[in-house]
Amino acid sequence: MFTLTEDGYRGPAPSWSSGDPSLWLVDTERAAEAARLLAPRILDASELARMEKLAFPADRACYTAAHLALRLLLGAHQGVAPEAVRLTRQRCPSCDGPHGRPATGGGAHFSLSHTRGVALLAFAGVPVGVDVERVPEARVVTEVAGQLHPAEAAELAELPQEERPAAFTRVWTRKEAYLKGEGTGLAGGLHREHVGTGPRPLSPPGWAVTDVAAPAGYVAAVAVQAAGRPPAEGHDRRK
Repeated sequence: MFTLTEDGYRGPAPSWSSGDPSLWLVDTERAAEAARLLAPRILDASELARMEKLAFPADRACYTAAHLALRLLLGAHQGVAPEAVRLTRQRCPSCDGPHGRPATGGGAHFSLSHTRGVALLAFAGVPVGVDVERVPEARVVTEVAGQLHPAEAAELAELPQEERPAAFTRVWTRKEAYLKGEGTGLAGGLHREHVGTGPRPLSPPGWAVTDVAAPAGYVAAVAVQAAGRPPAEGHDRRK
């Protein structure tokens, strides 16, 4: 758990070994007041502008606490002030646009996900992606399930109605964590890769996908590129 105080963060810096990520969970509601006080000093102009554009106070608090936690942890890892952390974007591996994985100096790979009330951050020595989501209403599952990999859509259809929202959120978070780690995001569609809806995730070639413990009502996952094992070229599990 990441605890934000009015004078910042005091605790260990992110560390990892053998490709295992360092994971941090943020209660963004609890951190809201400290985040409001710290934001003008630590966040950059683009982050502050994006925060102000969010219509709801709970969303602003969530975004602010998440991005403060990111800067504070990266700063602790790099040995610099959080406001001095330089955040950039790598090139997209699909289209070469400037919207690939977020990046920074110091040899750290990281990923950030937030949804109202909770943020999840991951740091590793290799590409990594995380996602955390609230379990949605059943109607959302019905509307979106057809966009998943055909095998995943079939798995959901076989489940009792009351079990589908949790299973849907499992596959969503696993898939988004993997696609964020890969650097492509959801632009390529939810039908890519079969990561499964069941208790154990399936991992795409060259990646390890793992479910992450989350507060009640939320589901989370992390995907880490396997050390020394780049993703297989030309492999397509959509067929």
